[in-house]
Amino acid sequence: MSDLAKQVAIVTGGSGGIVHLIAASLRDAGAAVICLDVVRPADGEWIECDVRNDASVSEAIAQVIASHGRIDIAVYAAGVSHDAVVWKLPVEEWDRIHDGNLRGAFLLIRHVVPAMRTTGSGRIILIGSINGSRGKFGTSAYSASKAGLIGLAKRVSRETGRHGILVNVVEPGWVRTPMTDEIDEAVRKQALAETLLGEFVEPEDVAAAVVFLAGSGSRRVTGPILRVDAGQYL
Repeated sequence: MSDLAKQVAIVTGGSGGIVHLIAASLRDAGAAVICLDVVRPADGEWIECDVRNDASVSEAIAQVIASHGRIDIAVYAAGVSHDAVVWKLPVEEWDRIHDGNLRGAFLLIRHVVPAMRTTGSGRIILIGSINGSRGKFGTSAYSASKAGLIGLAKRVSRETGRHGILVNVVEPGWVRTPMTDEIDEAVRKQALAETLLGEFVEPEDVAAAVVFLAGSGSRRVTGPILRVDAGQYL
């Protein structure tokens, strides 16, 4: 529970349910956690930040450095979606999804890497989706943006490895939340049938994967995808 003692972590999208649990789990492991989001989370330290805006991200990172002196862990978990077949998807929605899911990740990495280089270590963890690897009907923009995170992580891990900075992607499958519990039962049953374990992923499972990648047990892990999906991708 003290594996991350004295570590400083930033988490984007801290007002969301899964992300809130990620932040709480990092705190439980000993890290000081600062959430960057446009909405104040229910608890914990928070800096208002629009991850789509370069100046906003730059200022937020500067505030963290000013108050905590360093950044050891950066978790990009902000994300948006809009289901529509590609010929009915408005261009504005494509841009909105890519701004939130991919552009924001680039901006966070762009500003956090220099801070991590000064300490010679760091962990960058991007929250993707199995639909970034396999695709799904009606999610062209979302799947493309999450696939972009994979390419981004692989390239950045090459650029930052010599500086002791590890970059990884967590790909959840269907995560059971109050929101997904309200989705049509037939859709939920189909997703459940795709799993090999016969059960949905819980938010705690995603948080545990993040804590693992942030901790000492993953000190030689950089570049790959860690799927937390109960076998749904297969």
